[in-house]
Amino acid sequence: MKLQDELPVDSKLATVWRAGAGLGGIFLIVFGCLGLADHPGFLATHGDRVAGLSTNGTLSILSIVVGAILVVGAVIGGNFASNLNMVVGVLFVLSGFYGLTVLGRPDANILNFRMSNVLFAFVFGTVVTTFGMYGRVSSHLPHDNPFWRGRIERETPLPSGPKTFVKVLNPNPGPTQPVGH
Repeated sequence: MKLQDELPVDSKLATVWRAGAGLGGIFLIVFGCLGLADHPGFLATHGDRVAGLSTNGTLSILSIVVGAILVVGAVIGGNFASNLNMVVGVLFVLSGFYGLTVLGRPDANILNFRMSNVLFAFVFGTVVTTFGMYGRVSSHLPHDNPFWRGRIERETPLPSGPKTFVKVLNPNPGPTQPVGH
């Protein structure tokens, strides 16, 4: 399924997408502001902990920017909020992998990641992605779902008529050639 803005939007789904973007964005903004309040160095690898996560100036500013983008997505709503949640969620999961690669390397750990940050990135990324995919990605969408209706409109109709029973007597007609003959 393509993620396009011309897909139909349902108010119940838009509420979930907005809530995911808004709550995630507010959390990131609060985390970033609390991180900056401690006056850490911009690229310090020894910053204090905020809400159980280590931070520095770079991570705090990055958190505020991403949080603001999520809040703007919540305000815009609709398919934009859904797509934004999915993109930001995937980026957070990728940042978790970044954190894993730089653990124990202070020269490369410019965001001051610790294991708690890595776990948070994986969990937060998965939750935000799930909010974005809610009501869009499933094999069992209800029939009043606009994305289910969109899929059905693109499918070719099955032939109509009475149901028939077909018995297959010989699925491979014709002479068979044994191996080696």
